[in-house]
Amino acid sequence: MKIIIAPDKFKNSLTGMEFCNAVEQGICSVHSKVEIIKLPLADGGDGTIEVVDFYLKGAIITIMVHDPFFKPVKASYLYSENSKTAFIEMAEASGVKLLKPTECNCKNATTLGTGEMIVDALNKGAKKIILGIGGSATNDCGIGMATALGYRFLDKNRKDVQPIGANLSKITTIDVTKVHAKLKEVQFNIACDVTNPLYGKNGAAYIYGAQKGASKNDIEMLDQGLQDFSIIINSVFHIDAQMVKGAGAAGGMGIASKVFLNGTLEPGIQLIKKLANFDHQIEGADWIITGEGKLDTQTMSGKTIQGVLSSAEVKKIKVAAFCGAIDLDEKQPKEFGIQYTDAVMNFAENLEDAMKNSRKYVKKMATIFATKYLK
Repeated sequence: MKIIIAPDKFKNSLTGMEFCNAVEQGICSVHSKVEIIKLPLADGGDGTIEVVDFYLKGAIITIMVHDPFFKPVKASYLYSENSKTAFIEMAEASGVKLLKPTECNCKNATTLGTGEMIVDALNKGAKKIILGIGGSATNDCGIGMATALGYRFLDKNRKDVQPIGANLSKITTIDVTKVHAKLKEVQFNIACDVTNPLYGKNGAAYIYGAQKGASKNDIEMLDQGLQDFSIIINSVFHIDAQMVKGAGAAGGMGIASKVFLNGTLEPGIQLIKKLANFDHQIEGADWIITGEGKLDTQTMSGKTIQGVLSSAEVKKIKVAAFCGAIDLDEKQPKEFGIQYTDAVMNFAENLEDAMKNSRKYVKKMATIFATKYLK
C-alpha cells in the first residue's frame, strides 16, 4: 500500500514536515509495511521557503539591500547551487513585515530591494528564479525592482525618476539599453495567487492601497499613475497591461514580473507541486493524506488542499484531510472530493490545547485512520 502525506502547515502550531512525521508515526504504529512518501506543500504564503528548501536543498543567502523606503536592510533568499535555482520572496526586502503599521506609505515605497536580491542571484549564476510576490508594502508597479536590473525610467526631461508609486505618472519613456546581461538567460516563475487587474476599482491601488497606508487621495493618484504607466508599458513592450490576469498583484508587481522579467505567473501551490514533482510522485498511491490549519469554504480558493485535490482527481486517488479545525457542514468535504476528514479540535480540550499539542493529536488521527482504512 502506498500513502502520500502532503500537507500545508498549521500556522503557529505545526510545520508541514512535523505533520508528515506525526502522520507517519501514527500509520506505522498500526501497519509497518506501508510505503510512505512525504511531500510537504505550501501555497506561497508564510513558511513557503522552508518547504521549497526541502526540495531544493539550497543555502540561505543573506545580503544588504534597500527596504521599501531606501534604507539598508538584511534580506535572505534560498539558492541551490546544484540546480542553479533561487527562491526569492519580495516581502524579505519590500514587505509590510519590515514596517510598523504607522510607517506604511505605499505611494513613497519602492521594490528596489527585491530587484537587488534578483541581481545577486543572477550574479551567482541562477538559471531559474522563483519569485513570491505576496506581502508587499509597495505600489510602484515594479519600477524599483526593474531599476536595480538596469532599466531606466525617464521623465519628459530625460531625467531618471525615483522609483516609487507617486512618480509613475511622471514617466514618459523606459530606457532598456543597460538591462542586466544575464536577465534573458533566466527562467522566472512568479508565485501569484490573485487575479486583480492593474488599475480600476478592482486594481492594485483601490483593493490593496488602504492596507498599505494610502489615503483616499493617494489611492486615486496611484490608480492614475498605474493607468498612465500602462500606456508606457504598451508603447515599449506591446503588452496591454490591463488584460493580464494578476497584473495588479503586489502593487503592480504582477505586470512588472511579466514585462521586465519575462516571467510566468502561476498560483503558488502549482509552483510548489512542480518542485515536488508531485503528479509523478503520487502515481499508484492508494491515499493522499493532506491537511491545513482550517478546512473551510476558502480552502477551494487556491489553497494547498485544492491543489492536492486537483491532482488526486486526475489520478483517481482517495484523499483524507487532517485539519486543525473544520468549518464545513457534513456533506461539503465529499463535494470537494475529500473522502475522509478529522480535526484536532475533535480531540483537544480547547484552542490552547489544540495549538500546543497538535502533533500528538495529528498522530492520533493517523492511527485511527490507519486502523479503519489501511487494511
